[in-house]
Amino acid sequence: MVLEDVMDRWKAAVDAHDPEGVAANFTDDAVFQGLKQYGVGKAAVAAYYDSQPIGLKAEYKVLETRRLADDLVLGYLNVDFSFTDRPTRNVYLSVVLRGDLIAHYQVSALG
Repeated sequence: MVLEDVMDRWKAAVDAHDPEGVAANFTDDAVFQGLKQYGVGKAAVAAYYDSQPIGLKAEYKVLETRRLADDLVLGYLNVDFSFTDRPTRNVYLSVVLRGDLIAHYQVSALG
């Protein structure tokens, strides 16, 4: 499935602390909302992940998917971000894929 392929590439780049590799999974005009800031485009994504600590790892589980159009897929995921020096952070992640790239990324922390 396209969603898992994209998220596996994203996870591999996050786990390798490869900000440019993470950004390569996004469209040039992607809307990106992590827990810290909002940004648009690959440079914003790369800057966000460059600011993350070495050793950050991501484990995800797809909760829901919807095909919105031939080239658009909505994904809703649960993600555990683990760190070497603090407790794991559990978040929910909504993504919209255009083809095999992320066009929209929105993280929320519940609780």
